[in-house]
Formats: sequence, C-alpha cells, structure tokens
Amino acid sequence: MKTYAPVTAAVLEALKAALGADYVWTEPEKLEQYQTDEETDPRKFHLPEVVVAPADVQEIAAVVKLANQYNVPVTVRGGGTSLADGAIPVCGGIVLLMERLNKILELNAEGMYMEVEAGVRTVDIQKYANEAGFLYAGDPCSAESCLIGGNLATNAGGNKAVRYGVTRDQVYAVELVTPTGEIVELGARLKKCSTGYCLEQLIMGSEGTLGIITKATLKLQPIPPYRFDLLAVFDDPVKALDVVPKIMQAGINPTSVEYMDNSYVRGTADYLEFKGAPHYEDGIYVIITVETFSEDELDLKMEQLDELCSEAGAIDVLEADERIWDMRRNCQESVRLISLVSLTDDVVVPVNEIAGTIKFIMQIGEKYPFPVKINAHIGDGNLHIVLCKCELSDAEWEQQVEAFHQEVYTYAYSIGGRLAGEHGIGAKKLKEMETYTPAGELAIMRTIKAAMDPQLILNPGKIFDL
Repeated sequence: MKTYAPVTAAVLEALKAALGADYVWTEPEKLEQYQTDEETDPRKFHLPEVVVAPADVQEIAAVVKLANQYNVPVTVRGGGTSLADGAIPVCGGIVLLMERLNKILELNAEGMYMEVEAGVRTVDIQKYANEAGFLYAGDPCSAESCLIGGNLATNAGGNKAVRYGVTRDQVYAVELVTPTGEIVELGARLKKCSTGYCLEQLIMGSEGTLGIITKATLKLQPIPPYRFDLLAVFDDPVKALDVVPKIMQAGINPTSVEYMDNSYVRGTADYLEFKGAPHYEDGIYVIITVETFSEDELDLKMEQLDELCSEAGAIDVLEADERIWDMRRNCQESVRLISLVSLTDDVVVPVNEIAGTIKFIMQIGEKYPFPVKINAHIGDGNLHIVLCKCELSDAEWEQQVEAFHQEVYTYAYSIGGRLAGEHGIGAKKLKEMETYTPAGELAIMRTIKAAMDPQLILNPGKIFDL
C-alpha cells in the first residue's frame, strides 16, 4: 500500500481556510467517533488525523485538491452504516463528512424525479416522495440512518430490489467531485442513452474510490394503491426455501421476499421485546410483500401465495404487520444480545441457487465453533451470514472464520455468485477480492482507478490495493 504524508499544521491551516475553523476537527474525542463504522472488532479501528465537514460541492473539491497537493488520503463518510469497513480510514488522513449536504433540492411531479444532495437520509427521501404521491424505491434496511450518497457509492440493495432493482436502477444522474478535485455532471434524465460510456453507472458501486458523489437525480415511481404483507411460517428451512422459485414462476412479481432463520426470529423478538412473535420457538419466516394497482389483482395474488406457501409446507400463513418488518429491519442490531463482536457477510448467487446455497451453509456451519445466523433477500439471491465470536479467542476466531469463508466463497463462485450483493468490498474483503475475482476483471478495475486517481487519494485500502 502507498505511503502517505501526515496531516501537518500546514494542512490543517489550509483546511480551515477552505472550510472555516468550526468545521475542521482534531480533538481526540471527535477523532474517536470516526475510527469505525458498523465494524465491531476494535483491532480493525483506525483513527483519522482530522475530520472535516464541508458545506457544499465547492468545499469538497477544495479538500480533494488540498489532499492531492499534500499527499494526504481522504475517506468519505456518509451515515457510517457500512458493514464492510467502508468508512474506516485505514490509512489515517482526512475523514470527510457528507452530513451538511442535506438538502432536497427539487421534486418534479410531471417528470417524476427528485434532485437531492448526497447527505440526505434515505428515509427522508422516501417520506418526501410519499407525501407528494410517489415512491422512491431504494430501500436499504438502514434507511433510517444511512445517507443517499452512501447508497449510491455502494449500490445498496434492500427490501424492494426484487421488483424495483438496486440503487443504481433508481438514478438518472449524479454530480461528482473527481479524485483530482474537478466537479463534473454524469448521466442525464433520459429513458435511454447510447452516447458514449455510461459513467454514472461506473461511479455507483465504486465505494468512493473513483469520486465523491455530491448530488443525484433520482427516479420516482407511482405508488401502488394496494398492498399486502404476508408472513409464511415454516418449521423446515428446506421447505421455506423451496417456495421461492414457485413464487417467481407464478408471475406474482412480489416487491419483497425476505427470509429469517429461527435464531433471528427469536433474537429479534427478544431485542424488540415482542412477546407475541408468531412461532417464536420453531418458526422460520418468509416475508412476502405484494403491491398492485388493482384490488382484484391483489386479492388474486394473495390467494395464489396462500396456496403456494401452504402446499410448500408452511405451518402458518398470516398477515405480516409492522412488528414483523421491525424484526426484519433489526436483524443486525439483535446480534449484540449474544456477541459484542460479530461478522456480517454478504454473498449473492443466482436466484435459482439461493436455496441450495443456504442449505450448503447450514450443513457446513455445524462443524464450526460459532453460531451461524442467516437472513436473506431470497427473492434476489442475496444472503447475509452472521458469525458470532462469543467467547472464542482472537486466534481461533480468525482461523475458523477464514476456513468458513473459504468454503462459502468457493461454493458461491462455483455456481456463478460473487462476494457481495449490496454491502460492497470495503476494507473487509480485500484478500478475498484478490483471490476470487477473475484476473482480467480485476486488471480493468485497477487500470480505471489508476487513471482517475493517479495519487490514490480517495478511500485507499478499499476494494483492492494498488
């Protein structure tokens, strides 16, 4: 990894001149706030040397130019909800906060789009669109705290991806500060375009390594007026998983198809103090959302779903109220009840392979000395595996986790899968990215990074090393 210069007094004075002294912080208590994101292992924490909070795109560009001038790395931070160590300043330097760029600039009803700054909370975008009679379809589980810029940078997925796609499917255009400090507009509010390279799509999902997204033009959808959330409870994971292809083949077109194993059912119910959680002791949850523009169509699809789930072996089919969705959204938080240190994985496989993948993980998980918990967006092939350190020593934990991952990743790639579906690579999966990514694909990524960021200033130590 490249060696960077320290943040000197000269750098600090230049930052204060550009942003104002009130938005340049070096106090130890401030730095400690930004040494980690959702990472729970203190050995992976890294202190920044300075934290800055620019007010607009011009100030961000100024910071990036100063970073190039002084050879200081910049780590961009949104809501700090990364599960892949994406916001940890692994090389020190500057942590750049996006929270002051928090304006919703425009909602155009006729054109069905919104313009927003990158520091707006995703939930605020959703609510603003809803109030105007529209839907913003991006819906990561961390919507209450994550920022839209982070969603864009990681190409976040979430609960509605089955029907609407992931974050990059919700975006027309972005404003970007390049790694050399230039301000550019990428993309356009068009239904189709074949005018050169699709650069806005390249930037989305690049995890802040190719530029800092400062503004976005987001697509809006009409809100389906009819909706039903169904909870199918199984006592056999094989039966629960086997229902998914039947749902997809039936043409129901669900908005969400979510899976929680029984350890999560019990863990989230305990965390939320939900005493009446259905089938607490033995239930495996499949949560399905259907939305339509016709009441008759909704009724028909719900009858289909009830029949499909019952025929597949569901022990109960119920309406999933908001308490059930609260359980699904709090899967990650609930893990802390059993282990202060945990590791959340994010593997994606072809949708028709999701059942076999979870069965494989359950099988191999039995031989490892840590609890293995699974929740998944099973309608789009994305599963989250959570490993809990509990009382294991550091050495045993690392050894066993590496062995487990080797088995899981080898299996996933053998069936056409990848390391991450929505959390990204960050700093957490550098080694695995090198091991499993096809050599030609990795070489192109490195070429693009070196061309756009010749001094390797932006978010170093993420995705891969140069």
